[in-house]
Amino acid sequence: MATKIRLQRGGRKGYAVYRIVIADARAPRDGRFIEKIGTYNPNTNPATVDLNFERALYWVETGAQPTDTTRNILSDEGVYLMKHLRGGVAKGAFDEATAQKKFDAWKADKQKGLDAVRNNEEKAKKDAAAKELAAEKKIKEAKAAQVAEKRAAEAAAKAEAEAAANAAEESPAEEAAPAEA
Repeated sequence: MATKIRLQRGGRKGYAVYRIVIADARAPRDGRFIEKIGTYNPNTNPATVDLNFERALYWVETGAQPTDTTRNILSDEGVYLMKHLRGGVAKGAFDEATAQKKFDAWKADKQKGLDAVRNNEEKAKKDAAAKELAAEKKIKEAKAAQVAEKRAAEAAAKAEAEAAANAAEESPAEEAAPAEA
């Protein structure tokens, strides 16, 4: 029986979530499967993979053929690297402890790279937010300056109008005063 490691679609319309399954090659995509070895959610950033590493390694070593997407997922999780290292152990190139040490070093290096990418994304978001805030502050200051100018002009116009009204009130009184005398 030819077995495949493939994705089985789930989730709702527009939000697909996949199971990573071992299935007969003749079975339909969302049909019968032999074993579920994990899940894959491409909707998160970065994509979330929950994989039973030992079972995936077992099925790869027994000859189950993965689809292209599943091969990429298994490769990113290190299943193919571990298969390669176990092949080296079987040939006598190195022992099991050395193989595990190499795998752990690879996993740590990969995690360090993922952390660096996440940190860069966070830093870029913070920088963008800071630039946006600075731009908003400039706009707010410019509006505040315009409002201040407008209020100053209104105050000057009001003061001018009051001065003119006061002058107009004082003028008739001065004109009326000499007429009475």
